[in-house]
Amino acid sequence: MKFSKFSLLLAIALLLSVFMVACSSGDDSGSESSGGETDGKQVLNLTNGDTIPSMDSSLAADEYGFQFLGATTEGLYRLGKDAKIVDGIATEHKVSEDALTWTFTLREDAVWSNGDPVTAHDFVYAWRRAINPDTGSEYGPYMMNGVIKNATEINSGEMPVKELGVKAKDDYTLVVSLEKPIPYFESLTTFGTFLPLNQEFVESKGDKHGTSSDTLLSNGPFKLTDWTSTATSWNLVKNEDYWDAETVSLDKITFDVVKDPQVAVDLYEKGKVDRAGLSADLVDRYASHDDYTVTPEASVFYLKFNQTTSEALANKNIRKAISRAFDKQALVDEILNNGSIVATGLIPKNFAPMPESGEDFREVSGDLVTYDPEKAKELWKKGLEEIGKEKVEIEFLAGDGETSKNMNEYLANQLETNLPGLKVTLKQVPFEQRLTLSENMEYQLQFYGWGPDYLDPYTFLNMYVTDSQYNKMGYSSKKYDELMKKTATDYVLDPVKRYNAFLEAEKLLLEDAAIAPIYQSARAELIKPYVEGVISNPFGPTYEWKWASISK
Repeated sequence: MKFSKFSLLLAIALLLSVFMVACSSGDDSGSESSGGETDGKQVLNLTNGDTIPSMDSSLAADEYGFQFLGATTEGLYRLGKDAKIVDGIATEHKVSEDALTWTFTLREDAVWSNGDPVTAHDFVYAWRRAINPDTGSEYGPYMMNGVIKNATEINSGEMPVKELGVKAKDDYTLVVSLEKPIPYFESLTTFGTFLPLNQEFVESKGDKHGTSSDTLLSNGPFKLTDWTSTATSWNLVKNEDYWDAETVSLDKITFDVVKDPQVAVDLYEKGKVDRAGLSADLVDRYASHDDYTVTPEASVFYLKFNQTTSEALANKNIRKAISRAFDKQALVDEILNNGSIVATGLIPKNFAPMPESGEDFREVSGDLVTYDPEKAKELWKKGLEEIGKEKVEIEFLAGDGETSKNMNEYLANQLETNLPGLKVTLKQVPFEQRLTLSENMEYQLQFYGWGPDYLDPYTFLNMYVTDSQYNKMGYSSKKYDELMKKTATDYVLDPVKRYNAFLEAEKLLLEDAAIAPIYQSARAELIKPYVEGVISNPFGPTYEWKWASISK
């Protein structure tokens, strides 16, 4: 999630409007107005791109919710440096020979912030709550259907929730039954949807659970204070009751909502905040700054074609022409200007190593779609002949932020210039409206993006099987569906065959021009040199602060 899935569209919208999704920095405008040690305590001052909509792990579906859930709540495992999975509430696990039963041993020294022990029953309750159709969770079904035994049937109302494949053998032994072997299941357990919940506390708060600091419990490195769902400032404070509290160096992290990159930079230069995200125009001014840092991300952005609302986009040659008709290198160099790189496929660079060889998936798969205006014209002409038209008008749905508008206009201009007879009409709307239009498939061409929810190519490729909840564009390929099914069934215990099927599926997706890759994102930031140990995750919470410290 990257950007997940959130959900990820939220992160996309914010990224394109201000290029600082959960990655800028600020202060809480109190007495602690400068970064570093304050009164002998370690205090990190940051900004956030927007408010936190919800801190209910069953309901969270956005970048910010998962970020702060990851800081305050611990699941079976968590992500450490280089996305290595490290101990959380679980200290070990065993997997049955058929890979369908996972038995987790939980530590007995973990407690909630109200003093209650964290037990296997907390995981059972949370997972059942997330899949229960009455809860209305977006991520519960997305993460569990087809993964945890009986999840699909429970979510569709065909089975009682108690039949979910998760049981507490005793207080500190959790047994999970899978629908089928899941190669990436261990990494799934680090994701926010799988965090535990204290049933008595949650039910005592009712609908108010996860809406303010007073309606939250923590069992992780930090506790969230001074927060409501409409708050524009809040704090994370060290959780002294955390089982591994001695590892946590930071005493406090302060946050203010700052949406304007220039304001964040001004605060940074005044010493009020310790990190500031840079928009494209600011990169030129600060690229030579000693504190300038570029952090690669695993999110890929692309054009999405709705084949059901446009006769032209239902034609494969027209889609292929559009895919090749815009200069991606110029876009990342001149418009984004933040370290983002050209995308020539869907799976990001440096994300998935191939089994046995260890080669990067992206390198093995190669450049599947590149800028080629002459080939684009050839395909365009052929496509127009096939639909019997000389001119085509296409509506382009995209965001209405300033950076987004610059990108939209650039893409529209490139397409109209390189594809004679094409007129692109921009429909630039606020985020919530774009979400609704996308969900209802009320668009023709759309700017879209995706970040991973777990460390496996399946998190990207599974979106485009025929019945996927994220396939909101009318794409359907029997061959593609069969390949993806094999990666989840026949090849699930054979990594080499499984990854070869992924390679074939990605190639087919791009040959069909289901999408048109644009770029893989990166974050350009100013970061104070005394800030150490902050981990940038490829999925899940954008940042991990458990091991962060102030060195000055």
